[in-house]
Amino acid sequence: MRTLKRPRRYVARHWLLLMRPVFRYSAGRNAYVLRIVGRKWGPVLRVDRRHGGALPGAGERRGARIA
Repeated sequence: MRTLKRPRRYVARHWLLLMRPVFRYSAGRNAYVLRIVGRKWGPVLRVDRRHGGALPGAGERRGARIA
């Protein structure tokens, strides 16, 4: 079994729907993997649920330090 985890790639939901015949959902990985060879090879895809912009009223948090 692999000791290194394959990096997850985030893909829009509509692309996963189009690729459904080629990919299957793996509950153990909580991601989509290639059918047949996905256990060992190929990409690991997840639904991109990250939003494009900052939430309204939220300030910039990157680089902020607590004094």
